[in-house]
Amino acid sequence: MGKQSPRAVSIQKKRWGLMILAIFSLSTVMVFIMRTDSCTTSASSGTGSITDSFGEEKDASSQIYSAAQVGGATPNPLDFMKSKLVLLVSHELSLSGGPLLLMELAFLLRGVGSEVVWITNQKPAEPDDVVYSLEHKMLDRGVQVLAARGQKAIDTALKADLVILNTAVAGKWLDAVLKEKVPIVLPKVLWWIHEMRGHYFKVEYVKHLPFVAGAMIDSHTTAEYWKNRTRERLGIKMPETYVVHLGNSKELTEVAEDGVAKRILREHVRESLGVRNEDLIFAVINSVSRGKGQDLFLRSFHESLQKIKEKKLQVPSMHAVIVGSDMNAQTKYETELRNFVLENNIQNHVQFVNKTLTVAPYLASIDVLVQNSQARGECFGRITIEAMAFQLPVLGTAAGGTMEIVVNGTTGLLHPVGKEGVTPLANNIVKLATHVERRLTMGKKGYERVKERFLEHHMSHRIAVVLKEVLLKAKSHSNS
Repeated sequence: MGKQSPRAVSIQKKRWGLMILAIFSLSTVMVFIMRTDSCTTSASSGTGSITDSFGEEKDASSQIYSAAQVGGATPNPLDFMKSKLVLLVSHELSLSGGPLLLMELAFLLRGVGSEVVWITNQKPAEPDDVVYSLEHKMLDRGVQVLAARGQKAIDTALKADLVILNTAVAGKWLDAVLKEKVPIVLPKVLWWIHEMRGHYFKVEYVKHLPFVAGAMIDSHTTAEYWKNRTRERLGIKMPETYVVHLGNSKELTEVAEDGVAKRILREHVRESLGVRNEDLIFAVINSVSRGKGQDLFLRSFHESLQKIKEKKLQVPSMHAVIVGSDMNAQTKYETELRNFVLENNIQNHVQFVNKTLTVAPYLASIDVLVQNSQARGECFGRITIEAMAFQLPVLGTAAGGTMEIVVNGTTGLLHPVGKEGVTPLANNIVKLATHVERRLTMGKKGYERVKERFLEHHMSHRIAVVLKEVLLKAKSHSNS
């Protein structure tokens, strides 16, 4: 094939220029480079078998099931949901992982002709731009949005073929709204759980959990944690539980596989950050909070700069970018982060970017993703597979769902959680900074792993298996 004409290239660049404008108009991003004179903000009991996401049996004594093996190229696996009424109940509507994932499921169901109704249990008292924007995005895609309380919400729950509660906290909606009708609805409830923190294990949240049709959880680690913690702390049994690994959206995959798009996005974001094309960027893309480990990442990054200087290693200029800043939500913690940067004189190497709905531009612009979630880690960590789709190596904590995604030494490198992980992460940063070929090879291996098991159609197949079983249970209960 011959080369494109200069005019064709120009048209293509203009097209992607318009796409960039669209992407950034959708996001809430504001970028400010941190300098020495300022620290402004910038830019989720019974018997059975436990299986992994592709059908491999793990443990014959637990009640956790796989979403089954993924088939080949077939019609949309969710086609059976056509004309079904599905009520989605989210504890909040925000830019965090849980609500956005439920929205994505809403759009998948709308795509096959389901009637989808959305309820947000807790909304801000004052008008909120994020809530307004996300609600209108759903309305534009044909998702009905109802108030959390009122007769219409009750009627919809009673009439629905399927009710999906999103996160443990959403359980509060059942008693608050349905009251004496809760037992009627429970047999058709699928509870989608994403939490890994101990404070979610409260009776008022999950007392109805044993009586729902099923629980859907994003990783085996989280499923086992919930099974053990509910039994030991609350004395209740988990319902039949399905592990469903997530997949990347088609939209993100298209951008990740378009070389022109990635190049232009990379140039645009790096220019806005004041970073040269040849510089190295290590980024954490998560809501800024102590549980996500941005403080420990900055300590590791600082230590890596010291090691490189002491050993006189030849590497490009290195930068740490933290995407997910929200100074209003985490004022004390974010102030600590900025103070650390200033005290250690690394402000020319660190940038903060506001929380944003659109991560593709940043994934296109960085060189390594750092998934530094602490304690029990991420329930799954969607950003990890999104980064791998962009052929990025991942430096992650050896905890939670990250261990079910990252193949240590092949698609990335793992380090311990807590302070014990600071130096190992610093060493891993140096390794990838000094070994270009290793960095690129890990990125390619990660991309291959995503293509094998973490695409949208893989997730649709896995979710379809669960929804079919839950619908059968609901129908069986109704008939009895």
